[in-house]
Amino acid sequence: MDASLFGALGGQLLGIIPLGDIVFYFTPLNLFMCAAALAFTFLIAISQTESQVEAEFGSLHDREVKVEKKEFKIRRFLAIVCGLATAGAMVTGDLFDFTLFVCLIGIVNIGIVAAVKQVDVLDAAYQYGLIAMIASLPLFGGASLILASAGTISLLQLVQLSYTTPMMALGSILVFMGVAGESGVAPFFATKAEMFRTPGSPFLLIIHLSSLLVIVRMIEILLIINKPF
Repeated sequence: MDASLFGALGGQLLGIIPLGDIVFYFTPLNLFMCAAALAFTFLIAISQTESQVEAEFGSLHDREVKVEKKEFKIRRFLAIVCGLATAGAMVTGDLFDFTLFVCLIGIVNIGIVAAVKQVDVLDAAYQYGLIAMIASLPLFGGASLILASAGTISLLQLVQLSYTTPMMALGSILVFMGVAGESGVAPFFATKAEMFRTPGSPFLLIIHLSSLLVIVRMIEILLIINKPF
């Protein structure tokens, strides 16, 4: 396999780790994004939550909102899972595995705030969950269209194709729509924004980081799949 073909995957191919049907590959771009996700995940694993200071309505007093120990353990675990799933999505060489990682990120994003006792936050998490479930249809449907058109969903094989069929282009658009819904970016960010009113930094920051890295990775995949007709 010609390493120069991996230029579209973010730079020179540095290595491949085949684990059965799952293949991880490393280029400067996705290796940097994977390292960033793992580094932030490590910081989360050793961090304590910060107390949130809120103003009391009708007075000039403030009150602290803290995360209980039991809730803290759950949210830290889910934040670590989110970071690991994000890191996996950065280096996977299989489009189907990428969609699975993205779905996992959407699930744990809801779980990170699901234990709070604030009605507005839980309502926003519920609405975000509905969007994430709906987004799974175009996410997996688009991957299926690409598989049916190209005969493979391996990015290492798709990058070697010299053409893009209309069905592959449609499939890549559907995958992008699914990723946008799962990661909660525009135009779906409105329901996700309310989730950040809950205390729990730095656990909430992994939600931002995962969305950013997944979108960057999705753009790379779109450039891999879509070529001149």
